[in-house]
Amino acid sequence: MKVKEALKITDSFTRTSKMPGLSYSLPAWACKTGQKLAKIPGTPCYGCYAMKGNYTRYPAIKAAQYRRLEAIKSPLWVDAMVTVIKRQKWFRWHDAGDVQGPEHMQKILEVCRLTPNTKHWLPTQERAFLPAPEEVPDNLIIRLSRSKIDGPATGAWSHDSGVTTGEARTCPAPDQGGKCLDCRACWNKDVKSIIYGKH
Repeated sequence: MKVKEALKITDSFTRTSKMPGLSYSLPAWACKTGQKLAKIPGTPCYGCYAMKGNYTRYPAIKAAQYRRLEAIKSPLWVDAMVTVIKRQKWFRWHDAGDVQGPEHMQKILEVCRLTPNTKHWLPTQERAFLPAPEEVPDNLIIRLSRSKIDGPATGAWSHDSGVTTGEARTCPAPDQGGKCLDCRACWNKDVKSIIYGKH
């Protein structure tokens, strides 16, 4: 499959100014757990960045997210994703949105298996859709997002991420003009927890 053909199936990818490589953005309004947490003060999803700003200011961005959401259902989606992603050294799943269900998670795992030279990072609030640990390929790190700002790790998964309002932040991006630069901690399985500053 050619990239041009693949993009007709997957729709476009996103390239954020902060991170290396591409990511795949879905509508935050379709998050299963996130849309519930978005109504609860004190959670990282409350006041979600992906439900405001450019995500709502430009209708074309939101429309593209919903096209990607629909694209997941295609029987050619895995092959199409592999065609684009295999050229990337680093890939982030869902700079907006989240895993939609067990079938979606299995498709993501298959994409990762078929792109062994790409390092994948998947942050998620969807505890119910986590795979068995032995199913996770070596080139994928899944980080379970803590459900409370300044909350403790749950111990429900091997790797996690959290948001802090204090000084526990470990993500260096705010000190680097909002960019990862040479930091790849989010993709590093030796780093068990990543703590981001609230923004």
